[in-house]
Amino acid sequence: MSVSDPPAIKRRPVYLNLVRIRLPLPGIVSILHRISGAALFLFAIPVVLFAMQASVESEDGFASLKSMLANPLCKLILIGLLWAYLHHFFAGIRYLLIDLHVGDDLAPARQSSVAVLGASLILTLIIAVRLW
Repeated sequence: MSVSDPPAIKRRPVYLNLVRIRLPLPGIVSILHRISGAALFLFAIPVVLFAMQASVESEDGFASLKSMLANPLCKLILIGLLWAYLHHFFAGIRYLLIDLHVGDDLAPARQSSVAVLGASLILTLIIAVRLW
């Protein structure tokens, strides 16, 4: 370093207010993909294992599971887990296609994000109406 070089300016870290950041739709779909994957791992697997175990254990276990699933709160939880599954499924297909360089430009990425959100929400609503 010569004498005439200006001193290096130390850059301070920038405070990022995560609430004020406006993500594009593909970013929102990406975050929802991670959240839905965590929800499936942490909640859906134990719920499904519990339901399977209770249903095959005895007739009383099956009857109690059936009455528990008639509860509106249980139905809402199942609908939420159903959305998590459907969103994770469709977003996973989207990411597989992006890995194959299909639709990885800006416009197709936005369109596929809309398709993922639309498909997961519409199918969740259709199944929820049938479930309710």
